[in-house]
Parts: sequence; C-alpha cells; structure tokens
Amino acid sequence: MFKQTPRLTSRLLTLHWLFWQACLKPLFGALAVLFVVMPSFASDDATIIMYHRFGESNLPSTNIQLDVFDAHLQTIRDEGWTVLPLAEIVSKLKSGERLPDKALAITIDDAFSSVYAEAFPRLQAYDYPFTIFVATQSIDRGLNGYASWDQIREMQAAGVEIGSQSHTHPHMHRLSADQVRQEINTSNTRFYEELGERPRFFAYPYGEYSSEVRDIIKASGFEAAFGQASGVAHASIDAFEWPRFAFNENYGDINRLTLAVEAKALPISDITNGDMVLTNNPPYLGFTVAAGIEPLNRLICFASGMGRIDVIQLGRRIEVRLPEAFSNYRSRINCTMPVLENDQDTGRFRWYSRQFVLN
Repeated sequence: MFKQTPRLTSRLLTLHWLFWQACLKPLFGALAVLFVVMPSFASDDATIIMYHRFGESNLPSTNIQLDVFDAHLQTIRDEGWTVLPLAEIVSKLKSGERLPDKALAITIDDAFSSVYAEAFPRLQAYDYPFTIFVATQSIDRGLNGYASWDQIREMQAAGVEIGSQSHTHPHMHRLSADQVRQEINTSNTRFYEELGERPRFFAYPYGEYSSEVRDIIKASGFEAAFGQASGVAHASIDAFEWPRFAFNENYGDINRLTLAVEAKALPISDITNGDMVLTNNPPYLGFTVAAGIEPLNRLICFASGMGRIDVIQLGRRIEVRLPEAFSNYRSRINCTMPVLENDQDTGRFRWYSRQFVLN
C-alpha cells in the first residue's frame, strides 16, 4: 500500500493550493460575477418617462405636484429601478446590448423655470440623470415662466443632457418640409451659440409628427426622437418614434408610475396605417407580433373615447378596427397583453400605443 509521508502530504497540499489559485479560483470568481450580474441585465427594452412643470398647480394638464414628484423619486429608489442616461438607453437599444430589467430614463419637456428651481435640485439629490428638451425661441425671448440660458448652461455643466424641441415649438406636421428644416437649422444654431454643441436627441412638440417630419428629423443627424404616446422603447420600433409615458396631475399617481416602469415592450413589425396624421377616419391599424411573444390570445386594445375595441387575430397578425371615427384632435390606440412566467401572471404588461391627430 502506498504510504504518505509528512513531506509528501505537504507537497500535495501545495499542489492543491496552486491548482486552486491557477484554475479553480478564477473559474469560481467568473461564475460568481455571472450569477450576480446576469439576472439584472435581462431586458431588451426600457421605459422613458416625461414631465413638463413642477409645482405649478394652475396648469394641471402639464404639471406634477411637488409632493407627488417627491414620491416618484423615492419610489424609484425604494423599488430599485435603474435610472440611466437617455444616451445610454438609446445606444444599447440600437446596438442590441442588454439593459437592466425595469430600466428607465427621465425626460422633461419645454425647460420651464420650475425645472431649474424644483426638479433639478431634487434629481441631483438622488443622483438621477435626466434630459431636458428645449425650444430655443422661448428661451431667447426670456419669456416669463421659462428657464434662462444661464440656468440651462448650469444644468448642462452638471451633466444634464440638453435635447432639441425645435425653435418655435410648432405643430410640425402642419409645416412644409422647408419650414421643418428651418426650425431645426435655427434651433441648432442657437444651441451651438449658447451651449457649444448641438443636441443629439429630439422631442416632437406636442408629441406630433408626420412620416415626412420624422424622416427630416432622422436626416438632420439626430440619434433618436421621442413622442408622447405611452409605451416602451424597443429596437423593433423606429428610434425616431420611441414612446414616453407622460405624467401630470391627472395621470401621475404611484400606481401609474409602477405600471409604466414595469411595463415591457410589445415587439411588432409590418405596421400598416402607421402615420400619426389621419387621412382616413376612423383609421385601421395592423401589425405583426414577434414570434415567441405570448399569450397572443390575451392581447386587447383600447381607443380614446371608445373603450375596448375589436381585435382580429390572423396567426401572429393583429388587425384593429374602430367602431366609429375619432372626434378629438388628438387620440390614441393602446394595445396591451400580460407578461407570464411559468404560465403565471406577473402583474406586468406588454404595451404598444399609437397616437393619431386629425389632419
């Protein structure tokens, strides 16, 4: 029988230690990183939320009350949702990189003075990145209720992303192609003169655009553009039509924030009648849902002023039909379906929304 000596035992222990250091320890370290990181980086979509005014209760349709906004920020922290710069979300969605589950970007339109006075210090206190979309003419004129260029520069120096919302904040689909280009050229000139750079991102004023406007914005060198239809940003959606969930006094409670951040994209393709500006009213809307997205038979759609509407399913093809014409200038169709895990409802929803405006 083989007999171990103290010297041999010591050498064996040394060899075991060397093998652990050279082979097993790096492997276990890599596995530990894998198990820690992978579950949180598991999403191919992100929620983008938007605000306008803060603590301006005389304008409730665009205002969020300060105590409600404080509750939003605390809920984001308490729930462990991941706030990322809009630029990072755009980059990763376009490149196919994974994002943390329940990732979100915070955006603010119009650069009202309450953004600087109320939102900016609160967001700084939480160390949350955010983006402001600015229409340059209002700032140039020093209009009451708007931030100044000095305040915008201060926010930019603190790391706030400054995006464009045109020069005069028009209903852009009502402009000619040359007028749209002039809006962009004028605002870009003013941004460069005041901030030393031109914006990378664009937000459509009022969330309105036509296919022509979208294509002009795309050709102008922006990296992405955003509307105001509720929904989740995903690579299957044109990066110049990415949705945002808007919050105000009427639509601003914590339950809606939770619904928005925990929502998932509804990946679709082959959209028919996708132009926002209606040429036929009522419109019909059709799209194909990506393979593997289930349970398709539980997809339902709602239309502004009409409630739940009929959906025709042809394989993975969805055709939405309205019972009557839209009567409001601005209307939406929202389609949702539950997210299941192991055939059980998670309480989360896939979400696709389309906004329409009368021509």
